[in-house]
Amino acid sequence: MTPQAAGPAYRRLSVEERRSQLLDAALSLFAHRAPEDVSLDDVAERAGVSRPLVYRYFPGGKQQLYEAALRSAAEELEQCFDEPREGPLLTRLSSALDRYLAFVADHDAGFSALLRGGSVAETSRTSAIVDGVRRGAAEHILSHLGVSEPGTRLRMTVRMWITAVEAASLIWLDEDKQPPADELRDWLVEQFLALLSVTARRDPQTEALVLTFSGDV
Repeated sequence: MTPQAAGPAYRRLSVEERRSQLLDAALSLFAHRAPEDVSLDDVAERAGVSRPLVYRYFPGGKQQLYEAALRSAAEELEQCFDEPREGPLLTRLSSALDRYLAFVADHDAGFSALLRGGSVAETSRTSAIVDGVRRGAAEHILSHLGVSEPGTRLRMTVRMWITAVEAASLIWLDEDKQPPADELRDWLVEQFLALLSVTARRDPQTEALVLTFSGDV
């Protein structure tokens, strides 16, 4: 008898691989639709699996899946500011913003729904996830500044700038991603320097920082 031709090899995914596959599918959908407009059937179809399989990994339904996808996105967002502590401060900050704006552009509607907090999927847990990204970004920036014990005014300045970056990103999406990302990046860096300069007039710690990094400008 002639042996039958072997079909394509099938590899069963591990638990982590399958979970990652479902999260990737969910994130790709949340990137272009508000969370309330995405169903578990949509996620199953995108991942090429059955709805019961999605429930097996996320028995809490869409809310649990959304929060897990949000954590995954949050980790990626926070990593945007995890730049090596080498070279001029402004170069590092520009590189971090390049990654941040690329993430915003890729996730578009999902990013808007997340930060605007207008989604029916929003809970105290999802809000905590977003706040964690902001805290993480602030810690990275203070680390780039070489400050381990920031005073109140410096902490406020960094957090104000992060808020400005978020707001600018949302407006940028509304304006069809204009100005170009590189121009927006440079503008945001200039705003950061301006905020530090204003704070330096009232805060000796920030004044010392501005003097230290003045050679980077």
